[in-house]
Amino acid sequence: MFSRRRTLRLETERMALRLPQHADFNGWTSLRQESRDFLTPWEPVWAPDHLTRKAFTTRVYWAQRASRAGTAIPLFMERSVDGALLGAITLDNIRRGPAQMATVGYWIGARFARQGYMSEALAAVVRHAFGKLDLSRIEAACLPDNAASRGVLERSGFKYEGVAQGFLQINGRWRTHVLYANLRHDRRGRTDVA
Repeated sequence: MFSRRRTLRLETERMALRLPQHADFNGWTSLRQESRDFLTPWEPVWAPDHLTRKAFTTRVYWAQRASRAGTAIPLFMERSVDGALLGAITLDNIRRGPAQMATVGYWIGARFARQGYMSEALAAVVRHAFGKLDLSRIEAACLPDNAASRGVLERSGFKYEGVAQGFLQINGRWRTHVLYANLRHDRRGRTDVA
């Protein structure tokens, strides 16, 4: 006898975090399109086919494979009261062995920004990572001038660790990022942020 693997779903006060599904295409495309100007300064350049059904289908299959393999957990943020797609958060580059760590990245639709949704989602992902996944460290990086993202990280227990020059290509150019980390057993006090 075999059993179906249970689909990952994290519940918070106002939302459910779950793997993307093919049925999310219209909601995802609409939210990304309407938020393009809001997201562009903080993201890599979108491929010409970024908003196509084919690219989204590839994204859904990647999410399923990565989740099953334990290398990433890409989650859509779905508001509980109406099922609205708010954005996404991904625990990626999950490393086992002596590292027991991962990186986290996220985005939120423009109309849902600055309402506490991302802090709520990040707290749920951190709890899951340190609890169920038994990770020891979660890393994050963002642009130095992304005050909103830095605030989310700092309110969520991430501490500033330094700067990485030319870290990622964002909006078409190599950009320096500030680095943060959250440790399961963190004995560091608050850090002064540059």
